[in-house]
Amino acid sequence: MKARVHVMLKDGVLDPQGEAVRHALGALGFEGVGGVRQGKVIDLDIEATDRPEAEAQVREMCEKLLANTVIERYDIEIV
Repeated sequence: MKARVHVMLKDGVLDPQGEAVRHALGALGFEGVGGVRQGKVIDLDIEATDRPEAEAQVREMCEKLLANTVIERYDIEIV
């Protein structure tokens, strides 16, 4: 099975990379961009027999390594 994890900073957490991108877009002439949040996407190939098992494995991976759950949130897609 394949899994895709979207990791983003939680609301209210300062995003300096997002702010740098917003500033750069303005410098390139893209006006009207009020805010940018930057995150990451992680694609995984999982050897699981069913969807609930795959989701449980990926959730454990996120909690232990893939996301800093103090400041980040994550969403899991099993495809």
